[in-house]
Amino acid sequence: RHETVHTLRSSCRRVVDSAYMRKILSKNFFEMDTLKVAENLLGKYLVRKIGDKEIALKINEIEAYDGFEDKASHAHKGRTDRNKIMFGEAGNWYVYLVYGMHDMLNIVTGKKDYPAAILIRGAGDISWPGRLTKFLKIDKKLNGKSASVKTGLWFEDRGESIDKKKIKRTSRIGVNYAGSIWAKKNYRFILLF
Repeated sequence: RHETVHTLRSSCRRVVDSAYMRKILSKNFFEMDTLKVAENLLGKYLVRKIGDKEIALKINEIEAYDGFEDKASHAHKGRTDRNKIMFGEAGNWYVYLVYGMHDMLNIVTGKKDYPAAILIRGAGDISWPGRLTKFLKIDKKLNGKSASVKTGLWFEDRGESIDKKKIKRTSRIGVNYAGSIWAKKNYRFILLF
């Protein structure tokens, strides 16, 4: 059904499909600096396989959480059972529950032992992280697993170029607890249409 072709770029794997060329983002893509990954993740596709069906949604809103000093990050006060995935391998999912009912989907970025991740806030027509995970049937079972076809949830580059002028950066949502400096960091990235 699909033929795998390795590219010269180590951050992607190509899949030849009868309709178009798709590049599956690999771990190397996510090992870059978190803010660089965040900007480059806009316009890529979040793909979910449920049974025989594939759902692909263009990513249009994300938030970056970058390192020990980022007071909005779960990792700010050190490693815990909840956030230990953030200290692990880039390209793994960090899924956690908020308000006891909404799963939040994050992808770990950067080097191992440096806690950083990107929250996927919006993709396709879905604009709230809790709605997105509910629609795609994402829960904590994916926590710590890799973003890959094998796990049924991955990212693809479908060759669409994004004009940097269509990327808006703002402060993150709901992080006032992080204090005046970190709450105001422009770590939220939005793809304008």
